[in-house]
Amino acid sequence: MNQDSYNSIATQWDAARTAFFGREREYLDTFLADLPETFLILDAGCGTGRPMAEYVISRGYKLEGIDQSSELLAVARKRFPTCAWSLAKLEDYPFTGQYGGIICWDALFHIERGYHESILQRMATSLVPGGRLMLTVGGSDHPPFIDCMFGREFFYDSFPPHTVEQMITTLGLEILLAEFMNLPTDGRDKGRYAIVAAKPSLSCSQS
Repeated sequence: MNQDSYNSIATQWDAARTAFFGREREYLDTFLADLPETFLILDAGCGTGRPMAEYVISRGYKLEGIDQSSELLAVARKRFPTCAWSLAKLEDYPFTGQYGGIICWDALFHIERGYHESILQRMATSLVPGGRLMLTVGGSDHPPFIDCMFGREFFYDSFPPHTVEQMITTLGLEILLAEFMNLPTDGRDKGRYAIVAAKPSLSCSQS
């Protein structure tokens, strides 16, 4: 459902998603802080590459992107032709590379929560020591639901923030930042929660 829906609204989505929302730039600055420019960054669920990938590229990092929407990727390829953009679903992607950072922004909650722990585990494994993970999850323990955007239906599902934080720390990552971007309401808004986490660097005794 989401693949076809995003393909059908690619033009509207690109026109609407031109700038940061709330504190997104501050989250990216925390994510990139002290990361060497030699680190490869993966944008998992990259969309059209704007504004997240665009900012990372502007900071001098090499970036790769994956997304399930061929139409969104077509825009990203045209906008940033020197980057590698691949068509893939997060629930199937092996994450076999070695990444200095992985961004998974507004993507995980489009996938059934039964896949989330496995996706996070593969992400954590593919991070180099000292690498970072930046993601959003839903802000409540609401059952899976369908909502509309630009007249098309989209699937949403998420564990509550505290459960995702526990998954991340169990995988050995340290949470650097975790906060609500918007709180859940009694209406359509189920909330959105931002997390930035780091994989420990190798100590002298480990190297």
